[in-house]
Amino acid sequence: MRRGPRNLEISCDAAGLTAFAGTALLHSFFQRLGIRSQFQRWIRFPQRNNEYAISETIEALLYPVIFGLGRVATTEPLQHNGVFQYLAGLPRYPEATTLRRFLQRLGASNRDKLVALHDRWRTEMLRRPRPRRQAIFDLDTTVLTVYGRQERSAVGFNPKKRGRASYLALFCFEGYSRDVFCGRYYPGDAQPSSVIRPFLEEAFGKLPPEVESVRVRANGAFFDHKIIEFIEARKAFYAIAGRMTRPVQNRLGGLRYRRVSPGVWAAEFQYCPQDWPGRRRFVVIRRPIPEEPSAQLHLFRMGRYTYQVFVTNLSLKPLNLWRFYNGRATAELIIRELKDAYALGKIPTREFAANEVFFQVVLLAYNLLSWFKRLCAPPRWQRATLQRLRQCLLVVPGQLVRPAGAPRLRLPRGYVYGTDFTEVLAAIRKVRPLSGSLPGCRSTDRRARRHAREPIEK
Repeated sequence: MRRGPRNLEISCDAAGLTAFAGTALLHSFFQRLGIRSQFQRWIRFPQRNNEYAISETIEALLYPVIFGLGRVATTEPLQHNGVFQYLAGLPRYPEATTLRRFLQRLGASNRDKLVALHDRWRTEMLRRPRPRRQAIFDLDTTVLTVYGRQERSAVGFNPKKRGRASYLALFCFEGYSRDVFCGRYYPGDAQPSSVIRPFLEEAFGKLPPEVESVRVRANGAFFDHKIIEFIEARKAFYAIAGRMTRPVQNRLGGLRYRRVSPGVWAAEFQYCPQDWPGRRRFVVIRRPIPEEPSAQLHLFRMGRYTYQVFVTNLSLKPLNLWRFYNGRATAELIIRELKDAYALGKIPTREFAANEVFFQVVLLAYNLLSWFKRLCAPPRWQRATLQRLRQCLLVVPGQLVRPAGAPRLRLPRGYVYGTDFTEVLAAIRKVRPLSGSLPGCRSTDRRARRHAREPIEK
């Protein structure tokens, strides 16, 4: 049996090492799209510290979110990694206090500009490779629990941490591309019925003009006649989970069910809930209760069956409607990934505006990674999660050397995904820049050239 080394000596004198060799891919992709030049052009406000440009600081916020460093306070490894700073084109990496103060200034004056710029990029990406005539809106809500005295945090509906203050987040995902189409941040005690309609107005207002048909999928939080009337007024279609009120429950036993698939029975009826202006089509899906406990404990049970009810204006058959609605489960998976992998629930400051703009930065980071996979990654990486991308392509060891004065990033010998790494880098060079932007910023390019000639001392 082999044994480990007995007389192991350790020295801290290796040069040019980094654990974030994937920065080369991300920075090349960002530079190719020209996002830094767009940040510099559209987002401006006076700064007391001119060491970091606004565009550089926004990118400095994106990297720890993507690399999985979690909170702003845990970005110290990037401050002492000269190779990462060189690959990212940053003069140095800001301290946590600098990042928090930047979020406060950005949230106070330029939150809307950041969102508008993100909307512009997303609209252009939805048109690649060709404009889409249809769109699917997957709507969902989530609760972001806070563990301090953050501004405008309040006690509201919090199923996992009852009695704990929180924020309420609303999401609208585009069903075909899985991009975040719209996201909003509210105090924890905000009533969904009072904020959902303005949220939908914002989402529909962001639709490209070539989109002719919209289908909306939503959970029971959106079961409200005002919301349904708004969707109908936009000539859109919807499938929304209904609430199991007492009148609805009384109707379930008297319906005539038809077997539409093995283990699935369906029925439908016309019904006008209380305070609604007219009757709507309701579809019921009935399934037998499995012998083992089901993970879907939220379904209504009666007798030996579980029931799901949907209100819809689609003319789909009940089985096809049920399958169409089940596609909304992707939204729940994305929210889970945003919380676990993108640190969405890590509240960085005590100010509401700064926390809200960090929320928008996280959504931007998610969409950038989505576009990165869609435009540059090989087919087998198209559905990869961020955690998978980190393990295989982004958070990998590397060494920066300068043979004959030319910088070269050396990856480990036997690196399994070396071919994929080079394929992604080659695909990035073929990406078309965002309209109205250049592949790089002139001032940034000068700094990068000057930085390339400087020795890496960290």
